Amino acid sequence: MRSLLGLSSIIDRFNELVGRSMGWLILIAVVVSATNAVSRKLFSISSNAWLELQWYLFGAAFLLAAAYTLRENGHVRIDVLYGRVSDRTRQWIDLLGHLFFLMPFAVLMIWYLVPYVTQSYNSGEVSTNSGGLIIWPAKAFMLIGFILLTLQGLSEIIKKIAIMQGLIEDPSPFHNAKEQAELEAQALLQEVRK
Repeated sequence: MRSLLGLSSIIDRFNELVGRSMGWLILIAVVVSATNAVSRKLFSISSNAWLELQWYLFGAAFLLAAAYTLRENGHVRIDVLYGRVSDRTRQWIDLLGHLFFLMPFAVLMIWYLVPYVTQSYNSGEVSTNSGGLIIWPAKAFMLIGFILLTLQGLSEIIKKIAIMQGLIEDPSPFHNAKEQAELEAQALLQEVRK
């Protein structure tokens, strides 16, 4: 189990690096969007390529940060039900959800996206818009995003099993909305006091 926890740690660090770097893609997308809007309004110059580029950047940020969101426990849950059960039951819900919902879906998406991306790349698929970009990079972001999500799902499964065996503490314990707000307020107070 120690070697699996080591693998989980490597996956976590990699997805954290990727996830945190997606903020730069958002910044670039905003700059591209603003530049395109200003050039269109002031100089009547525009291009579909600039519009598509900002779509690609926003899409890439969303897809490539999905694994980081899972790692940070930032995905959507139904707290009304989830908050009423014991920690042990929550661990089982997460483990079974990862095993029977997340992993099959992510692996299935990879299975279908590999030929989809390959065909797009081999054919040199280009946008149907005048002056549009090549399409395979956008499709490749989907594939990469699901590969990262699958790896993070594996990491989460390893950690859930280790938590349930008492080998590690839960790195992201569940807090209801009130507890989460209190924790955030405490963190803000500590920042202000620094």
